[in-house]
Amino acid sequence: MRWAVAETGDGGARLCPLAQDGRPAGPVVREPSLAEAVRSRPEVERWVWRSTAEIYRRLLAAGVRVERCYDVEAAETLLIGHEEGQSGQPRSLAAAWARLHGLPVPQDAPARTAQTQPSLFEPGPVPLPPGTDELAALLEVYAGQVARTEKTEHPDRMRLLLASESAGMLVATEMGRAGVPWRADVHRKLLDGLLGERYPGGLEPRRMAELADEVSRAFGDGARVRPDLPNDIIKAFARAGISLTSTRKWELQQIDHPAVAPLLEYKTLYRLHTAHGWAWLQQWVHDGRFRPEYLPGGTVSGRWTTNGGGALQIPKVIRQAVLADPGWRLVVADADQMEPRVLAAVSRDRGLMEVAGSGKDLYADLAARAFGGDRAQAKLGLLGAIYGQTSGDALKHMADLRRRYPAAVAYVDDAARAGEEGRLVRTWMGRTCPPASVAPPDEAGLPQEEEQPSGYGSGSAAARARGRFTRNFVVQGSAADWALLVLAALRHSLSAGGLRAELVFFQHDEVIVHCPAEEAATVSEAISAAAAAAGRIAFGETPVRFPFTTAVVECYAEAK
Repeated sequence: MRWAVAETGDGGARLCPLAQDGRPAGPVVREPSLAEAVRSRPEVERWVWRSTAEIYRRLLAAGVRVERCYDVEAAETLLIGHEEGQSGQPRSLAAAWARLHGLPVPQDAPARTAQTQPSLFEPGPVPLPPGTDELAALLEVYAGQVARTEKTEHPDRMRLLLASESAGMLVATEMGRAGVPWRADVHRKLLDGLLGERYPGGLEPRRMAELADEVSRAFGDGARVRPDLPNDIIKAFARAGISLTSTRKWELQQIDHPAVAPLLEYKTLYRLHTAHGWAWLQQWVHDGRFRPEYLPGGTVSGRWTTNGGGALQIPKVIRQAVLADPGWRLVVADADQMEPRVLAAVSRDRGLMEVAGSGKDLYADLAARAFGGDRAQAKLGLLGAIYGQTSGDALKHMADLRRRYPAAVAYVDDAARAGEEGRLVRTWMGRTCPPASVAPPDEAGLPQEEEQPSGYGSGSAAARARGRFTRNFVVQGSAADWALLVLAALRHSLSAGGLRAELVFFQHDEVIVHCPAEEAATVSEAISAAAAAAGRIAFGETPVRFPFTTAVVECYAEAK
């Protein structure tokens, strides 16, 4: 049974049961509070509401946990993209209602700035037109979404995608509330050891100041060089007769000059100081927890982002501060070769499915079959096919890959061709790429300085770039969709098992669970079971296996 619920603005809630087609199946009921409305109806299988990020945070604060929900605004994002290829269009309840009625569509509220405490003046949800009842609008939009879902190319897959995206919203809210266990004292000690003493007035820490002096002295011309300013560095090398196009690490490492070593060390410490230094620690870590705001589907491929805090880019050295509570452990699980396995499942390539289902290291198994035992070349070849790296060493192996795994290579080739021709491509479950009018984002995990692939024909650089993006999108996006199902299954098993374990961290191929030491083995088994279940639910019965490498540790740094 599904129920729709909307807040009334005075702390209360109005709700009603829903029929299969999304329309009301009973009278509207009023409750004095949202928490009481949900708490008193444990029989409800799925709650339909405007926005999980807004509503579920308050429910958790009131001690109310929800097993399943349907997030209307998250669904609107996916359905708009699928129907019209209009990624990034307004997604609010007010926008969806306006589209239904042919009215001007209001823009979404500006994204909140990263902060530790909510502001008194934090923008609320986009308002509906005066006199419009929120529950009535919610019911109308939801019924419309149910009907629109049935008209998609694969309704069963789209229903699954909408459900898993909503589940991801629940997980994200719970993770933000639980927080990553973080030892501020250990973090400070690391900073003191790496950066040295802090100076007042916003001056650089001692070690960075020393390195900056070393860089200037290395050029030997008496000029002061600011290592934090790329133009200063490029001009200084030019005076020394060395031409640079950028200050990227790979370019600096090719130069034989005494300024390179201190400059590279400075750049490393500069990133640490600005991204995870003392100011970051003061802002983000409180009461022994780091609590970022996760944004499911923050990128067009479905990968998550965060609203400030840099949770998805924690430097290895700083991971030493991520320590389990006394008597507890961190279960850190990494999906093994996730995207090649997903390619095998979505392409239905018999040969690649056999490799991905062998239970062995995928690249080693592939190397034994097609690359003369060279695992590095096998990895380069297969990832090159996914990412569109069709030059250099990757190009040499494409012919062999096409011969041995024709369906897999054809799958990404077709996606690249569609992208170059300006067409839309979708993940296995139905997430849709942006239209050709939107420049492809830099989220494919590729070094931007690499040469663009030749693609198909002699189209423009923009068309080739889009083809490269869509080639990767159909795999990376399908992997992101699968990961949502892993999270949903794992969240359910932890709760159903009555465990104290908490999901505390997730990025596209890694999950961390914080649990009592005695629960660690059970949690590890639950992660493996969730990965297997997600593979079956997402892709059907295939030979492909989705293993995780799992480590039970007291400190996050020990897992790497």
